[in-house]
Amino acid sequence: MRQKLGSSERRACRTIGVARSTQRYEASPEDDDSLRLALVRLAKQYGRYGYRKIAELLRIEGWQVNHKKVERLWREEGLQIPQRHRKRKRLYHKDSSVIRLRPRYQNHIWSIDFVHDKLANGRPYKMLTVLDEYSREALCVAVKPRMGNAEVLEALYPLFLKHGKPEFIRSDNGPEFIAENFQTWLTKVGIKPIRIYPGSPWENGYNERFNGTLRREVLNAEWFTSIRQARVVIETWLKQYNHIRPHQALNLKIVSLNSTHKSRIIPLIQYVVGIVLFQGTENSEHGRKNCHLNCRFFHC
Repeated sequence: MRQKLGSSERRACRTIGVARSTQRYEASPEDDDSLRLALVRLAKQYGRYGYRKIAELLRIEGWQVNHKKVERLWREEGLQIPQRHRKRKRLYHKDSSVIRLRPRYQNHIWSIDFVHDKLANGRPYKMLTVLDEYSREALCVAVKPRMGNAEVLEALYPLFLKHGKPEFIRSDNGPEFIAENFQTWLTKVGIKPIRIYPGSPWENGYNERFNGTLRREVLNAEWFTSIRQARVVIETWLKQYNHIRPHQALNLKIVSLNSTHKSRIIPLIQYVVGIVLFQGTENSEHGRKNCHLNCRFFHC
């Protein structure tokens, strides 16, 4: 440079305001072939995940990469997911959504709801979804051809044994949830029911969001031929949802890392008594009602 310009490199760089290192730096092309293969593999395995969730899964696998580079490679590979419809604006009721009780800790509020679908032969079936609103852990997706208030109690029964009972259970105003048997049973075991304002499903937004994810990632992608097949596939997906899937609401953390749910150790005699009471009366509707109302070991 001194021979060409008659000045030193230091003085020339200072004059034009650049660092001397820029005269020596040579960009080295990065070998992204392995990263691209890993990206495509995860995109095929989790077809409903976008580049942000895939980036988090890559980091879990040990890749040192940020979401910007993953987005660039994502576009270069031509990967995309179906776009969601833009949400419509809603008018919130002045006495409902504004003062909705928010979860503050685990087992504070559980939310429950139904999802409806049909098998390949046209037979309908129902799914009861149970969600811990604080940890966002999906506690259960019960799949049955028909489901009334008695079947809802049957689904909640083992969850209370495993996780303990919540303080509140939030639901809509479906006939299964407002039934006298269901409400009396909740009160007897010390749980306060919360019913959303009629026509305001967004007040049960945590569960509605989960139901939408269940429909997009499973129900719209699979065509079940039997209830048993639906149970197996949904149970497999539920484990993936709780232990593998990064969640945007948790800053792309995994639900199982955010949850401290532990199985409760129930004294054996209490568990056996509960099972005997349950199985001995499950054949009659009246007996089933009395069974659930008389299972007092939930208070332990």
